[in-house]
Amino acid sequence: MVKNGRLAEVIFRNEKNFYTVAVMENDEELEQFVAVGNMPSARIGMLCELTGEWKTHSVYGEQFAFSNCTEMIPQDAEGIRELLSSGLIRGVGPKTADLIVAKFGDKTMDIIAGEPERLREISGIGPKTLQKIVESYQEHMEFVEISVFFSSYGISSANAMKLYARYGPNTIKAVMEDPYRLVREIRGIGFARADEIASRLGFAHDSISRIKSGIGYMLDLYQQNGSTCAPYADFCRQAAQMLEVSSEQVDEAANDMALRDGSLMIVDMDGSQYVYRYRYYLAEREVARRLLNLRDADLKPITLDIEGCILRSEADAGIRLSDNQKKAVRASLENGVTVITGGPGTGKTTIINTMLDVFEQSNLTVEIAAPTGRAAKRISETSGREAVTIHRLLEYTFSEDDEDMHFGRNAGNPLEGDVVILDEMSMVDALLMDALTEAVRPGARLVLVGDVDQLPSVGAGRVLGDIIESETIAVVKLTDIFRQASESMIVVNAHRINKGEYPYLNEKDKDFFMLRRNSEQAVLGTIIELCCDRLPKYYSQYDALRDIQVLTPVRKGTLGIHNINEKLQNLLNPHRAGVRERSFGNRILRGGDKVMQIKNDYQMKWMRLDTFAEGEGVFNGDIGFITDILPDDRKVRVLFDGNRSAEYEFNNVDELELAYAMTIHKSQGSEFPVVVMPMAAFPPMLSTRNLLYTGVTRGKKGVVLVGSEPMLQRMVDNDTLSARYTGLTGWLQKSFALHAADF
Repeated sequence: MVKNGRLAEVIFRNEKNFYTVAVMENDEELEQFVAVGNMPSARIGMLCELTGEWKTHSVYGEQFAFSNCTEMIPQDAEGIRELLSSGLIRGVGPKTADLIVAKFGDKTMDIIAGEPERLREISGIGPKTLQKIVESYQEHMEFVEISVFFSSYGISSANAMKLYARYGPNTIKAVMEDPYRLVREIRGIGFARADEIASRLGFAHDSISRIKSGIGYMLDLYQQNGSTCAPYADFCRQAAQMLEVSSEQVDEAANDMALRDGSLMIVDMDGSQYVYRYRYYLAEREVARRLLNLRDADLKPITLDIEGCILRSEADAGIRLSDNQKKAVRASLENGVTVITGGPGTGKTTIINTMLDVFEQSNLTVEIAAPTGRAAKRISETSGREAVTIHRLLEYTFSEDDEDMHFGRNAGNPLEGDVVILDEMSMVDALLMDALTEAVRPGARLVLVGDVDQLPSVGAGRVLGDIIESETIAVVKLTDIFRQASESMIVVNAHRINKGEYPYLNEKDKDFFMLRRNSEQAVLGTIIELCCDRLPKYYSQYDALRDIQVLTPVRKGTLGIHNINEKLQNLLNPHRAGVRERSFGNRILRGGDKVMQIKNDYQMKWMRLDTFAEGEGVFNGDIGFITDILPDDRKVRVLFDGNRSAEYEFNNVDELELAYAMTIHKSQGSEFPVVVMPMAAFPPMLSTRNLLYTGVTRGKKGVVLVGSEPMLQRMVDNDTLSARYTGLTGWLQKSFALHAADF
């Protein structure tokens, strides 16, 4: 639907993404309406052609939601006067605009476009002012033309503005020469859209630009599935099938990208060829090189008696370490890089605390970090020492120029600690490990702690597993379950599941239960009953909203997070007088809702309510609670970790989703007092042993499975893991002495 109107008032505008709420007037139809969408320019009096549809907002009523905005040049004298006096045309103020329109009337725009030298007839317009007028008018008309051109291809005005900022008057020419540059240079435009534009522009189906762009798209798919590289022969076949060209053409284009562009690397590993994006190739090679350098570096000597330090730490904590735990502590002191891995109840937390004691007794400064804020907070609580996220440890910054993340800590400004301890290493991907290893100074000890059997990182890579598999770094595997932990059926069953054995169910006075239900609706009903009534009564010390967490493998369907979240929101945090709420698309957010950040936002500012200190950065998986919705400011206020308050503009709330239920993938790195999980006929790739293992190990005091026992057993039996193609193991296994040239 197309609506024309004149911009009468700007209610709200975000200059970063041009999201605008505006009052529009249509003189011909004598109507006034509210329009919402991305408007690159928002000048009062501007004539616009808007493409969109009517939507009814629960609070603000009927609005015209537009996907594209095209500015129209006014044809009448009054409209031209408003345009010239708006400040859009440099060198023309209100008085000069009056003089120009008085002289040329409704022919003014034709004069500026075709006979600009006639403007010298106006008193006060000299050569320099004339040049400003002509240049600014040409720039404006160029953008109007570009915006109209791209709107016909479904590219938003905001993205058109990004292109114009890059290419100026040559924008249309640049895109017509190579529409696939849109994929490379404008975030948010994918291969399918660029391919459609290229087809409409008459590009050959087997053009080299199309094949190269398709190769990049295919590598993106591999990376989204966790791989840093791809088997080259298979990759060429798959890309050829997707592009409907020959494997030979893909091979030729890929080699050209590797040799000329440097954007790809085709390498031999273990007798087979693999293809990388250069960034991931460099990351894995550098991680391997740095880890081995750290392993072999001269360490700051320990002058104290290590055994005596361990004994003192045991005495102070009132514990006794097993021989394997002592081995882990010694290894962290004796080696430049140490990996400590083990499942729940094997004493990883005890080892970290003992290491910290021994390092401090040895006058070694220690820095501790974890991938998520919740995991870092847990270390702080159990150790009494400050732990931070890895991003904060590395002093991340965000560059608007290249829309990427950078770190203040690097080789030129390394971390100061004598020891760096990282927990939850299974969540660390290749790119983050690259940044981390760059920032650890030679001679510092690096200790990597994690459970290798947990789900791998969301980002590409298999860092912890690859390091262990390489057998080049000191590894201590914790296998003993300690007495206190062995009393928990959660711990016992987690280890049984990990070994492919079925869990014990419903043991008396234990913490692991299964409620058998035969249909998805019955499972859903029982989950709701558990969360809202039965579990809060059984675990009276726990809050239904904050301490009981539903975990499910899927997002959609009866037992997906969207449906469960809606049901639990209506029961645990229903609509009520005095609590503000607002609709965002097909969902409602209201004060008191439990929410989760679903992407890294490095620029999101927050303030600590206890110290009023300010910071920035909210990360994927952070859980918070909505404290207020501010309709006048068009913001949602969220409290994270009990004391970090952040404000989301309405157009950024797509970074939040309800978190009464979350996927098991998103729960990684978190712990909850009580976990509830459905057991149903989920897709095979989401019914795996390590997914179940990860979900079960999120619960600390209680785990309740609801559903079919055969489905539970099927998950235990399904040890199939989605294949991740990575090269870190191979690079680590290359000796510098024999393969120095490779590095």
